Amino acid sequence: MKNITLRQLRVFSSAARHLHFGKAAQEMHLTPPAVSIQIRDLESQLGLPLFERQGKSVSLTLSGEYFLVYARKILATLKDAEDAMARLRGVKAGRLTIGMVSTAQYFVPRLLARFQESHPSLDLRLFVGNREQLVNHLHNSELDLAIMGRPPKEIDTRAEAFAVHPMGVVAPAGHPLQQGGPHAPQRLAEFHFIMREAGSGTRSTLEEYLLRHRVELPLFTEMQSNESIKQAVMAGMGISFLSLHTVGLELHDGLLVVPRMQGMPVLRRWYAVNSASKLLSPAAEAFRYFILEHAETLLAQSFGQSAAQ
Repeated sequence: MKNITLRQLRVFSSAARHLHFGKAAQEMHLTPPAVSIQIRDLESQLGLPLFERQGKSVSLTLSGEYFLVYARKILATLKDAEDAMARLRGVKAGRLTIGMVSTAQYFVPRLLARFQESHPSLDLRLFVGNREQLVNHLHNSELDLAIMGRPPKEIDTRAEAFAVHPMGVVAPAGHPLQQGGPHAPQRLAEFHFIMREAGSGTRSTLEEYLLRHRVELPLFTEMQSNESIKQAVMAGMGISFLSLHTVGLELHDGLLVVPRMQGMPVLRRWYAVNSASKLLSPAAEAFRYFILEHAETLLAQSFGQSAAQ
């Protein structure tokens, strides 16, 4: 094992996270054949297979699962060393890895663009996933900061609220729920519903609302993307429950409406979250302060004052 390289460990960790060599190649800025070569060389040095390959799909072997634990420990220790050196150099350089739930991608890139204006030398990395994926990455020290709507209880973190996050029912223009209101929650059961996948914060918030009002949806379709859901709603496939921070353009253009419902909008908070056991690098600390100071104002400017109240 003495000839194993950090590059091989990073490629292996990425491939294990995505379970897809093509996606790992994109993340690592390599070609898929280059990823395969790195994995094969690593397996050759270990003398054990790390992945089971079936066509284009891959899965970790038992030895791969064990080795992943140690690979992540090595990479996390190296990241801590990089952060320590960055603290000595100051905030002008370094790598900043930000994770966000998919709903946050409608505003976090704008925050990062403004932050980068005063920190042009930083190496910025972004990861978009659902809440469960971000919790796993925080646990494995693969993220400096995560932007999400519900802080994890599964691991020890520091979570700081920085803005109000309104969520509500969205429907196509001309939908029956557009007239009158506020409508009783039970009316939602009259219509076909399109909802986010299990594990997403949006899905959990909707389920809490339905349980609180004792509503059961007899018909629903599940989709894993806010954009897919918006397109489906605009096409007349049904209604949905989304973050109102994701539908600003559609509301402005009259393509979607937000019916008046009792108990809505459901107001949550946006949080900046980092592992309590991990000392933030200067770059991550600077971005954390930037979010706490500027994010609420930017959201109000982008989505209206109601989003910041």
